[in-house]
Amino acid sequence: MTEEAAENQSLFEKLGGEAAVDAAVDIFYRRVLSDHRINRFFENVDMEKQAAKQKAFLTMAFGGPNNYTGADMRKAHAHLVEKGLNDTHFDAVMEHLTGTLEELKVPKELIDEVAAIAESTRNDVLGR
Repeated sequence: MTEEAAENQSLFEKLGGEAAVDAAVDIFYRRVLSDHRINRFFENVDMEKQAAKQKAFLTMAFGGPNNYTGADMRKAHAHLVEKGLNDTHFDAVMEHLTGTLEELKVPKELIDEVAAIAESTRNDVLGR
């Protein structure tokens, strides 16, 4: 691949496409569900459906095919905000996202790009 072609790749492609997003989401939720700080927000959640929605959302957010049909971030998380979702919880999720990507040996510059996209959703997720 030429340098120019590599520069024109979407973040989705740079991360490794569908297989990479699938692996990351699976590891991410394993980490989240084992974290006492935030796992209560996933009680009674169909995690298979949740993971599928997350994979579709991240694929779209990272510039891959847009097959996401879920609610926007504000609507999707409003019931969690009512349960007390706040910046501390968002920070824990960010910690697990970064840790997941590090575990998958994603280069730091791509982790930073993913983190910036995730961070850009903070106010909507927290209903602000």
